[in-house]
Amino acid sequence: MILAKPRGFCAGVERAIDIVNLALELYQPPVYVRKQIVHNRYVIETLSKRGAIFVDEVDEVPEGALVIVSAHGVSPDVFQNARQRHLNVIDATCPLVTKVHAEVKRFAREGLSIILIGHEGHDEVIGTMGELPGQIQLVSTVEQAEDVQVSNSDKVAVATQTTLSVDDARAILDVLKRRFPRLVTPSSDDICYATQNRQAAVKLIAQQADLVLVVGSDNSSNSERLREVAEVSGARSFLIDNVSEIQDEWLDGVEVVGITAGASAPEKLVLDVVEFFREIGVQKFENFEAMAEQVAFALPSITFQEFAKDAGNSATHH
Repeated sequence: MILAKPRGFCAGVERAIDIVNLALELYQPPVYVRKQIVHNRYVIETLSKRGAIFVDEVDEVPEGALVIVSAHGVSPDVFQNARQRHLNVIDATCPLVTKVHAEVKRFAREGLSIILIGHEGHDEVIGTMGELPGQIQLVSTVEQAEDVQVSNSDKVAVATQTTLSVDDARAILDVLKRRFPRLVTPSSDDICYATQNRQAAVKLIAQQADLVLVVGSDNSSNSERLREVAEVSGARSFLIDNVSEIQDEWLDGVEVVGITAGASAPEKLVLDVVEFFREIGVQKFENFEAMAEQVAFALPSITFQEFAKDAGNSATHH
């Protein structure tokens, strides 16, 4: 068995989960979270047991309560609605998603037509496009890239959802660059470091494995992209939420299994899969490290200091 490294939690996911846990400690339950803080069923269930309440919109949060915005980011109207309901808001948006929001606003100020490469309906895409309603065109395929129309082909910019397949995004970008030779691109790649690193690692283990299991939830874009990358790289691949979803027939005739995990999947779920294979007699487990990761994002400390002070005052008054 080959275990891909890096795998599992990225810095943005760790930061978002830490924010919810810290809010639960400072404020005490319930703490409201708009949408899933990250796209992983186990994480959501664990936080729910601690007292986090997940809602679809801030309208569902009682006036004056605390609400946390998920790692995928939101459009400005969500913050406006929260202010109108006098909610205390903690923004757990991944800094790399915030970067994309800043880019599209800068492109708009420069008078550029904006194309966003991404998947329709994904929370991150909804948030990014909500920065400039009606001003961003979404492109999801090479075919759409061939057909997209702009008012001035010399004034076009592109941004990218952070969790896309690197190869798919590059193919779409190549079309846009051919059609719009003066295309303005971000100063640094929008696809996040963790997405790129996990895809690079799974490509390598897929070349050695007959079967690749990707631990992650089916609404996790980066997890689904890992499954696709593994298959394109030559291995059968399945996305599983947890060890209970492994099917015996998948293992027929399989000599080498590769394991990876999406950026929102906790390591515990990977270890459960490893234990499953150990119990059925697998004896050789190899970690394949494609590259090292040392990225970390700071918590919004000023906000939490204010919350902690407020919580302390409340405790004194009571």
